[in-house]
Amino acid sequence: MLKKLVNLLFVVPLAIILIVLSVANRQSVTLAFNPFQPADSVLSLTAPFFVFLFLSVAFGILIGSAVTWWSQGKYRKRARNEARSAIKWQSEADRLKARAEPAAPEGLARLSAK
Repeated sequence: MLKKLVNLLFVVPLAIILIVLSVANRQSVTLAFNPFQPADSVLSLTAPFFVFLFLSVAFGILIGSAVTWWSQGKYRKRARNEARSAIKWQSEADRLKARAEPAAPEGLARLSAK
């Protein structure tokens, strides 16, 4: 519940700001990838400014997600190892329990057969 509230308090204002900026910045701009010849049309891209804004936000989200996934790798590895260990010990306990359960006593088996 708290996570939903925090997301709501963060995502809604961010969406409103992006929409307002998109409406206000509809003019075309040129993004030049060649710092030595900015007028070079081969290494430049012309689009409305809000496209670059949305692309930068999406790129930031992707980079942040990748860094988070990478940094949590040791915890995922530990969880996998512990799950394997738990399965191994559970199967060992089941095997020992099955072997330790006594068979029905012989006298009881004769009484129940009559």
